[in-house]
Amino acid sequence: MSGISIAVVGGGASAVCLVDALAQAQNPSGSITVFEPSPNLWRGRAYQVDIDTIKVNAPPEDMSVRVGDPGHFRRWLETRERVVEGFASADPYSGTRFPPRTVYGEYLEQSAYAALGELRRNGWRVDLVGAAVTEARRSADQVHLRTGGGPAGAFDYVVLCVGGDSPMDAYGLDGAPGYLTDPYPISRGLRGIGPREEVAVIGSGLTAVDIILALADQGHQGHIRLLSRRGVLPGVRQRPIEVRPRHLTKERMRALAAGGHELTLGEFARMVWTELREAGADLDAVLAEITHLDKEAPADRLRRQLAAVDSPDPGLRVLQHAVPDIGPDVWPLLRDTDRVELLRSHYRTIMSLCCPMPPASAAVLLELLDAGRLSIHAGLRKVAERATGGFELITEDGPPLGADRVVNAVNAAKGRITPGALPLVTTMTRAGVADRHPLGGLHLARATSRLVTAGGHDPRLYGLGTIGAGSLFFTFGVPSLVDRAEDIVAAILQHARDTHAARSEDVLLPA
Repeated sequence: MSGISIAVVGGGASAVCLVDALAQAQNPSGSITVFEPSPNLWRGRAYQVDIDTIKVNAPPEDMSVRVGDPGHFRRWLETRERVVEGFASADPYSGTRFPPRTVYGEYLEQSAYAALGELRRNGWRVDLVGAAVTEARRSADQVHLRTGGGPAGAFDYVVLCVGGDSPMDAYGLDGAPGYLTDPYPISRGLRGIGPREEVAVIGSGLTAVDIILALADQGHQGHIRLLSRRGVLPGVRQRPIEVRPRHLTKERMRALAAGGHELTLGEFARMVWTELREAGADLDAVLAEITHLDKEAPADRLRRQLAAVDSPDPGLRVLQHAVPDIGPDVWPLLRDTDRVELLRSHYRTIMSLCCPMPPASAAVLLELLDAGRLSIHAGLRKVAERATGGFELITEDGPPLGADRVVNAVNAAKGRITPGALPLVTTMTRAGVADRHPLGGLHLARATSRLVTAGGHDPRLYGLGTIGAGSLFFTFGVPSLVDRAEDIVAAILQHARDTHAARSEDVLLPA
């Protein structure tokens, strides 16, 4: 089989998973070209060089980029900790390693270059292009790409790894003095905040936690207000225990898909409760975590969950394992109405429980709360500039609140196409080679991650990561990226083999 050409549009964590999966697969030689315009090649926005205070929020086994090898990152990290003096990442409350995100970025870089080196040794040509792809056009057997500088080449296969978006400017404050639209990198973003200035952090997810931890680390003494619509913090990650699901498995979900089964939320909930019951979980406690999220004071919830880090109850661990593992397989089985309802009513709950913070981060937040230096407010309705300087923040209850600075930590709109990728996606949708999904991103096929339009599944165009949010739901966790990368590589290589066999047969047939 002659060599194949692959273009990867975007060079963040999803691209690393794809390149590593390709290097590990049995494949012919070919060429791979990675397009990434930012200076954060392989690291992406999330893992760029930054302060050590901000940590990954998952254990090493959930951060490996290697297909079938969950210990890959753990071994790399152990080696680094032996070499780098004074470096340690173990959480004092759970013993789990949560290294700085900048260190995980090193792992991504080294994994990417090791994979590219392996491909080169196997005869592959590798090109890295520091430009954004602005156009993709299909011909009969290839995809033709353009950058701002002109034609960028024709490729047999293209994988869109364009990444997620920056925080959403939900209150229209971009450009206002004292307002920080995007806090990353935090080492630069928070530098101008005075040690006694009052700071309002808008949003209550993991980005907001990062900002508060960074302010505390740099010696900030002023009051910090964390405000959002619901005031729900991420949960606190418990000490890992082994979870072996029997019902919430990819194999079962894929068998349902193969049989054409449509799953209702009620049926899926019964699967979840069966799994929890057979695992010995306290069903009442799990139900309370889900239904009481808005009824418990954030500080009380934080304190209770930190005290339960060593709890033997497997309930939350089962859910934390299931969402990234089977989310992309369950999502396409649900009815459209159920998907909309889940996003509208339960998405924040799912993310809080299944994307928790490290226990040490929770402990710092509690210290600040107990010292009166941090307060948490729900029901945020409006943020506006004051004529006299600073900002006024309006909540549903209570008097207006003030702040000298506002830092934006509002989660990006789920599945929104990033501004950098919008020109490319626009040309593709206009040409009919891509279709926007009503729930975000592009339409993708679950089994292969191929782009889907009214004309069917395109065997030469693929999406990986947030670009498939509407189609696959949980698209940004590393285990999910690894699974999808394996699917994409397998689909590309199988299509290449089938195409080669068909051409060879045509050559051998008599005229």
